[in-house]
Amino acid sequence: MSTLQSAQIYRNVMEPLVIEEVDQQIQHLPVKVAQYVNRTDVIAYALNRLPPLYATSERGWHQQQSKVERELRSQIKAAVRQAFAAVQQDPIRSVVPLKGPEQAADKALQALKELLHANELSWQNVVDRVEHVLIQTARGEITWRKRGSALSDSQEWNDRRYRL
Repeated sequence: MSTLQSAQIYRNVMEPLVIEEVDQQIQHLPVKVAQYVNRTDVIAYALNRLPPLYATSERGWHQQQSKVERELRSQIKAAVRQAFAAVQQDPIRSVVPLKGPEQAADKALQALKELLHANELSWQNVVDRVEHVLIQTARGEITWRKRGSALSDSQEWNDRRYRL
C-alpha cells in the first residue's frame, strides 16, 4: 500500500449526527440528571447501536447524510435516548478513560528521561538532547547496555554515567 493510499481520509457520517442529537437531548435533561451523564459514554453507546456510514469524498458524505435523513433519523434519536438511560453515571463508580495520544507521548517522554537520566528533558529540547547523546556515543564517550539486562542494572552506562 502506498503512502498516499494509507493517508486517505474516511469519516463516519453517523458520528457528528449522533453528537448533535446527544447535545440536543442533554439540554432537555434535568440539571441533577445531566451532571451524572458522561457525554462521551452516551455517544459511544449510541454509535455502537447504529450502522456506521463511512464516506471518503464530499459527494459520498452528502449521499450518506441524505440516507440518514431518509432512513435513520428516528433510529438515531432512539439510540441516543437509550444511551442516556443506560449510561447515567453512578457517582460512586470509578471509570478509567481511554488514554489518548497525549498520554502516550507523555509516557514516551518519561521513558526517555529515565533512559537518558535527564529530568529536564522536554519535547522542546528532545531532538537536540538525543542528537548530543548520539554524537557522544559515536565518539565513544559513552557506551550503552541493553535496558533490563543484568549488567545494565548493576553497571548502568558501562560505568560512565551520562547526564544531559
